[in-house]
Amino acid sequence: MIEIIKQHFSDSIQTKVDALETLPELLNQAGEMLVKALVDGKKILTCGNGGSAGDAQHFSAELLNRYERERPPLPAIALCADVATLTSIANDYSYDEVFSKQIKALGQSGDILLAFTTSGNSKNVLLAIEAAHSRGMQAIVMTGKDGGQVPGFLNEQDLELRVPGQKTNRIQEVHLVMIHCLCDFIDRSLFGG
Repeated sequence: MIEIIKQHFSDSIQTKVDALETLPELLNQAGEMLVKALVDGKKILTCGNGGSAGDAQHFSAELLNRYERERPPLPAIALCADVATLTSIANDYSYDEVFSKQIKALGQSGDILLAFTTSGNSKNVLLAIEAAHSRGMQAIVMTGKDGGQVPGFLNEQDLELRVPGQKTNRIQEVHLVMIHCLCDFIDRSLFGG
């Protein structure tokens, strides 16, 4: 088991090294998009399923509370956090609509959708992207593997941040690093070095 544990660390490190080659410029672009929205008085709506829901909530919590420094709270809403709303929509309509219906109610032009889907095939995330576009929002989507169906749902104002990995756990580990990069980018851009 010791060797297996060591292999988990090695695999995680290698996926991060691979991501280091492909993601910094895209993360910079994503950071600029998020900062512009916040400066313009807009908000960030996040979503995902399972571990990706945890990532969406993590990002939202870092903005609403704080990341590493004392600063004013920033507007972010995790669409996967409200159990009553999620179960109501899933029961009355479809689980595919749990995020899109919320975006149609809460999303405004200039807001940003920050979505997480390691496979790129989560139907409710794809419908969330469509709903975001219908509300005049841009989408930033963190994916992995081959991006799945996500690229076909994005327009030229959107951004896909694809982790170069095949295993869901490794992709999610890099997503967490990416979340922290974006939080640091936002804090430094809005509140200084």
